[in-house]
Amino acid sequence: MIKVAKEVGANYVAHGATGKGNDQIRFELGAYALHPTIQVISPWRLPEFYNRFKGRDDLFEYAQVNGIPLPVTKSSPWSMDANMMHISYESGVLEDPNHQAPPGICQMIIDPEKAPNVPEILVLEFRYGVPIKVTNKTDSTEITKPLDLFLYLNKVGGRNGVGKIDIVENRSIGMKSRGIYETPGGTILLAAHTDIEVFTMDKEVRKMKRELDIKFADQVYRGFWFSPECEFTRYCINKSQESVEGKVTLKVYKGGIYILARESPLSLYNEELVSMNVQGEYEPTDAGGFIKVNALRLREYCRLREKSN
Repeated sequence: MIKVAKEVGANYVAHGATGKGNDQIRFELGAYALHPTIQVISPWRLPEFYNRFKGRDDLFEYAQVNGIPLPVTKSSPWSMDANMMHISYESGVLEDPNHQAPPGICQMIIDPEKAPNVPEILVLEFRYGVPIKVTNKTDSTEITKPLDLFLYLNKVGGRNGVGKIDIVENRSIGMKSRGIYETPGGTILLAAHTDIEVFTMDKEVRKMKRELDIKFADQVYRGFWFSPECEFTRYCINKSQESVEGKVTLKVYKGGIYILARESPLSLYNEELVSMNVQGEYEPTDAGGFIKVNALRLREYCRLREKSN
């Protein structure tokens, strides 16, 4: 949007986000980060707009009177944000957090109980942490192009009822909101990537990477994608993925994802070392000293409590 604004010499951009949500923050912080002098028009925050249209019901009526077609109805008044990754649903009965979501609300996935009785077995291959191939062993489908791969996982997850969540979130401006989210392909990828990451990544590095994941999610959620801290976080996450390579076999079945196997040329898994049938290059007596060192502060804490009492 900002690229086009610069090309045509526009001084203003506008968006339709409400004055209560997070989208307004992400839109505008992104716009200012890329075009510091741009001016943003946000109708939902203009008194002449929100005093005339108190809410979605008034907008429904305005659209009906003026012959404006809408993708929603008063009986299904969901506020939906859709992209390749997911669709989110808010508004209507969903504003009552104790009201169960109506059946069939999702558009990308079916209800798990309606999913086929035959599971699908997928093999996902990663390199540098990026999915490069998916093979469906059930029907022999193989896909390597990134966009096609992701869209295919959306289909597989969708027809098997995978990827729906019902959550209450904390908005950046301070209020809580309830929403339904469907993310079929992303949910499959997350399960497979997490497994191959644990399999190939050093324990302490992965611990730090998980902390970065949380920071990254928070930065993006609050609209700071183009900030220096988010650039740094993305760089570190990319660095952590250098050894994340291999294949994960999983089963997709009636709303669930089940990891079946994994392999990697860069695996840190040492079968001989971990085996219960072979001692390998490990001295069991070393564990005693490790435990005693870690128990030292616990013993001292216990001594302090006894002294206090």
